[in-house]
Amino acid sequence: MSFSTLRLACTASVLALVMAANAVAPAMAQDAAPAAAATSSPEAPTPETVVATVGGETITEADLGFAAEDLTQELSQMPPAERKPFLLRVLIDMKVMAKAGEASGMADTPLFQQRLDYLRDRALRRAYFADTIAKSVTEEAVRADYDKFVADFKPAEEIRASHILVPTEDEAKAIKAELDGGADFATLAKEKSIDPGAANGGDLGFFGKGMMVAPFETAAYALTEIGQISEPVQSQFGWHIIKLEEKRESKPPTFEQVAPQLQQQLLMTTFDTTVAKLMEGVAIDIPDPALKAAVDAQTKTDAEAEQVPAQ
Repeated sequence: MSFSTLRLACTASVLALVMAANAVAPAMAQDAAPAAAATSSPEAPTPETVVATVGGETITEADLGFAAEDLTQELSQMPPAERKPFLLRVLIDMKVMAKAGEASGMADTPLFQQRLDYLRDRALRRAYFADTIAKSVTEEAVRADYDKFVADFKPAEEIRASHILVPTEDEAKAIKAELDGGADFATLAKEKSIDPGAANGGDLGFFGKGMMVAPFETAAYALTEIGQISEPVQSQFGWHIIKLEEKRESKPPTFEQVAPQLQQQLLMTTFDTTVAKLMEGVAIDIPDPALKAAVDAQTKTDAEAEQVPAQ
């Protein structure tokens, strides 16, 4: 994972929610919907809706959303119906423990103030990310990137082949003799191949160059006629006999197939561009020379990596 990706992840612990709905509130509203339906009020909850009162202090739907940002990983591991009760339990614990900490004087220490300053900056960073960066990554922007991807796409030859895999050359030669005598390829594959795909007649589906081990790929792409069967060829898996089933030109994936990757790539680009602009004219001093060198090295490496075209 690149330094830029880590920075983005730290900024956007809400990233999974942003990718799904471009905001935290709609995602939380979905989780809250069943509970809202069970109440007498037909209105959907708002960020100000009170879900609990603890010692006279309220917990709102907005508070649930904030907690969801911090607990994205935990929420992903539980059924949707359990998420809202879990978040509320966490917030209730937080309220009573915070009150106990305040009563003991913890809120008056310099260290606590430093922590408070950090949490304030983190909250503002997340809010800026959600409102300024994430919202600019619209479906129209992603589709524009997809259209460019399709325009630049260069079709490549793909083939569909079946194979029979056996441990020894002698076995492979014996099977090739049977095939030359008119035996059915799929039947022999089911009977004699040790490959896990033998049950479907050895069919490997379509594949392009670079997707198979070199000896197999060379032999498969050397076949020119549909139905042609290769001589036995050895790879690290054993001895193969290959049958060419189909040929075609590759096509670009659909928008739905690549939209998540394009969206995240656009999000990262927008993030880096925005942060670079914000840093213009900002003086940054790192007194420790070794730490400064390490930070500069990470920044340089990440910038160079981003200049490499995505495959």
